[in-house]
Amino acid sequence: MGINLTKGQKIDLTKGNAGLNELLVGLGWDPVASAGGGGGGGFFGKLLGGGSKVEIDCDASVLLLNDNGKISKKENIVYFGNLKSPCGSVQHLGDNLTGAGDGDDEQVIVQLNKVPADVQRLVFVVNIYDSQKRKQDFGMIQNAFIRVADKNGQELARYNLTDNYAGKTALLVGEVYRRQGDWKFAALGEGTHDASLSELIAKYR
Repeated sequence: MGINLTKGQKIDLTKGNAGLNELLVGLGWDPVASAGGGGGGGFFGKLLGGGSKVEIDCDASVLLLNDNGKISKKENIVYFGNLKSPCGSVQHLGDNLTGAGDGDDEQVIVQLNKVPADVQRLVFVVNIYDSQKRKQDFGMIQNAFIRVADKNGQELARYNLTDNYAGKTALLVGEVYRRQGDWKFAALGEGTHDASLSELIAKYR
């Protein structure tokens, strides 16, 4: 059973577990229940009062940052348009276009032993596609989480995001980072008003 974290909490991943080289990072969310009933397909599908369904397309991405907290090259952004980092250490298992079903909505595999020496932090973010045009934000979701498991599926840590993210269009969910030769995980849970992934990553250039 993994450790349930609160916002800002950090845990060791590899200290005392030297054989841990592969992580499965899962991210998930549920639609907010509405008075109109239902819920629905699509990312954070929300059934509104008139019975019309609004689908919110959310995308999980990973930013590979150096010791200055910067993205040194554009290939160090892993998302639906670039599913694998050049070094092969981070692989996105694909964009979920339906949001249906229980459990993880998107998953990322991390090979810790393949992460280049100049990469110190792997930041996991989720943003809403075309959020401004569609007038959508993270106030439309609930039960968002990030979890970290080993290659056998044994959960090591889970962070359930419980803050009110109304008005926020991107989330810095969590990060896997190096510290004195070991790998750790931090629960971030920070919402931003960045309207797109490109706007978000501009802060790390």
